[in-house]
Amino acid sequence: MAKYLVMVQGTQTDYEAMRGKASPGSPAWNEQDVQAMYTYMGAINDDLSETGELVDGQGLAEPARIRTVTLGADGKAVITDGPYSETKELMAGYWVLECASLERVTEIADRVTRCPQPEGAAVYPVVIRPILDGAGDIC
Repeated sequence: MAKYLVMVQGTQTDYEAMRGKASPGSPAWNEQDVQAMYTYMGAINDDLSETGELVDGQGLAEPARIRTVTLGADGKAVITDGPYSETKELMAGYWVLECASLERVTEIADRVTRCPQPEGAAVYPVVIRPILDGAGDIC
């Protein structure tokens, strides 16, 4: 069994659309759209819990609530709050899964891509990253 990080992506405008505020490329979601998404993702979580493959999974707060800490040229922390002006795709949620194979986790990611959303909403890839087992083998 190997562990994998499965990530879904989104932008600030996607979060705003889920609150009912449309923008170009992000149609407004209504309450039924949001509930359909939560129901669909909840069913995935339930299934993964039943199979024992779910280690952890969470949705993440919107990019407007992000804080980024970098090291400045003077050696002091530079702290930036909120999204960048050109809203970029960021991780919107994740699962840590323990699966028998990459093929199995790919099947799960394929299921995630089918989450219901309003017509015209942005479609993002689901990203799978193997988690290193601690042996340090990165080559």
